[in-house]
Amino acid sequence: MEKHGELQWAQRLQNGLDNDAFRLFGQPITAVCADGPGYHEILLRLEEQGEIIAPGSFLPAAERYHFMVRIDRWVIRNTLAWLGDQNRHAALPSHSLWGINLSGASLSDADFCQDLITQVAKAGLPHGTLCFEITESTAIAQLSSVSELIVTLKEYGCRFALDDFGTGLSSFSYLKQLPVDYLKIDGSFIRNVHQDPIDRAMVEAIHAVGKALAIKTIAEFVETQATLDTLHQMGIDFAQGDLLGRPEPLTQMASHRIKVMPR
Repeated sequence: MEKHGELQWAQRLQNGLDNDAFRLFGQPITAVCADGPGYHEILLRLEEQGEIIAPGSFLPAAERYHFMVRIDRWVIRNTLAWLGDQNRHAALPSHSLWGINLSGASLSDADFCQDLITQVAKAGLPHGTLCFEITESTAIAQLSSVSELIVTLKEYGCRFALDDFGTGLSSFSYLKQLPVDYLKIDGSFIRNVHQDPIDRAMVEAIHAVGKALAIKTIAEFVETQATLDTLHQMGIDFAQGDLLGRPEPLTQMASHRIKVMPR
C-alpha cells in the first residue's frame, strides 16, 4: 500500500510541475539575542483542487522518484522572479533576506549548481537578499563541492545556513571547513530544551562552537514560550517556529503577486 501510494505521488508531482501547482510560503526567523534582523525561509506547498498539501506528504516520494532537482529548479526560478519583482517595486525592506533550501540531489548535480550560479548572477539582487540552506548530512557527504559552491555564491552576496545541525556524527570537525553564516539547530534538541538537561547541554555546545567561529545560531521548531525563554537565557541568536510565526503564502507577504515563470 505504501509503494502504491508513492507511485501515485510520482504522477501527482509530475502534474504539479506540468501545471505549476506548487506554491511558495514564507516563515519568519526572528531575532532572540541577535542585534540584526532575521530572515524568512521559503517553504514549498502543493495545491490540488484548492487543498494545500504540506511537503512532508510529498517530498519523500519526490526524493525516491528523482523529482528533487526539478522541484528545486522550480523553487529557484519562481523565488528569484518574485524577489526581482519585489525589488523593482521596492516592496520589501532593503535588509530583507530570504532562505531557499537546496536538496542533496541538486547539490550533486553539476548542471544544477552551474545554472544556480548563472541565475543568481542574472537576477542581480542586492547583496544580502539570498540565503541558501543546506542540510548538515548533505554538506558532509559532498564537502569539497559544497564548499566551492558556497565560496562562489558568496561573491554574489549570498549567505548560507547549515540546516538540521547536530544530527551528524562529525558536526564540529567539518564545520571549520564550511564558511556558513548560520547554524540551524535541529528541532529534536529544541522541543524539550527547557526541561531536558541533555538537550540543553547539546544546544549550549553548538552555540558555543558557533560563537567561536562567528556563526549565528538559529533554533528550529520553537513552539512554546518556555522554550523561547530558555533560548534567550542561553544567548541563542535567532528562533523559528509556530510560536513566532506560521508559514504564510508569499502572495500575502507583499503587495504584488508572485509571477510563475515559464519553463
